[in-house]
Amino acid sequence: MAVFYALFCLLCSAGNDFVFKLFARKPRTRGIFCLLIGLVWGILTVACFNIDWSTWKAVAIWGSVIGFFSISANLLLIESMGFQSAGVCSTIYRLNLVPVVFGAWFLLGEKVSWVQWLGIALAIGAVLCFLTLPDASDSKDRKLARLGILMVVIAAFLRAGMGLSYKFAYKAGADEFGITAVIAVYWIIGGLLYALFRERKQVKMDKSLLFYGSLSGIFVAGITIFMALALKEGNASVALPIAQMSFPVTFLLSILCLKETVTRWKVIGVILSIAAVLLLCMAK
Repeated sequence: MAVFYALFCLLCSAGNDFVFKLFARKPRTRGIFCLLIGLVWGILTVACFNIDWSTWKAVAIWGSVIGFFSISANLLLIESMGFQSAGVCSTIYRLNLVPVVFGAWFLLGEKVSWVQWLGIALAIGAVLCFLTLPDASDSKDRKLARLGILMVVIAAFLRAGMGLSYKFAYKAGADEFGITAVIAVYWIIGGLLYALFRERKQVKMDKSLLFYGSLSGIFVAGITIFMALALKEGNASVALPIAQMSFPVTFLLSILCLKETVTRWKVIGVILSIAAVLLLCMAK
């Protein structure tokens, strides 16, 4: 069952990244989009899980830290998809395991094995492959594409900060689903603030915004729920590598549905990324 749940988590992650790209193709308000995601996600979390509020102090503190990292990382991910391929952005974002390994080594004293070093080297090689753009691209397109990569790299580091913060939260005894509920609140508040201070002229409610926001909220809730079930039923060494492999699916969807260009370097980058994630997840 653990593999079954992890596969559903993978599909939810791939679907959510694809929805991000569909939404980012047009100049819509990213802030209200995130607000809607947080609202749907929060309601489903509270409805599906019994939250232990006896650890409310740890939940409030670490939920706030993780919530800040989460909303910041995802806003950058969405913005980056306005300039860059969905497959490329999704792949680089999933390479957040690299700064996680460094952070665990620096902050938690965990050892980095030679297998993990190899995974880190492959991840760096993958990003370099994505920086290789076709010669036919004009100067403006090239700059925007590289800006998209820079934004998603920063998003990956923020996502790594979120992952490391979870370790501190669990050490403090914080309830996992209580943290998830607080994160959803940060998406609501963070999305509203982003819309008010960054997107005043773009804030416009329409059917597409409601549709994409609600659909993404369901996918995000699915990621949370199925990952929790996978970790409950089986080992993290089995569940995590499967769940992290959503980016090849997003890459294929972007090619088949959005007709995004495929280059030799993109394909090599995805292959290197798959190998990197497997090495980083499975290293003992």
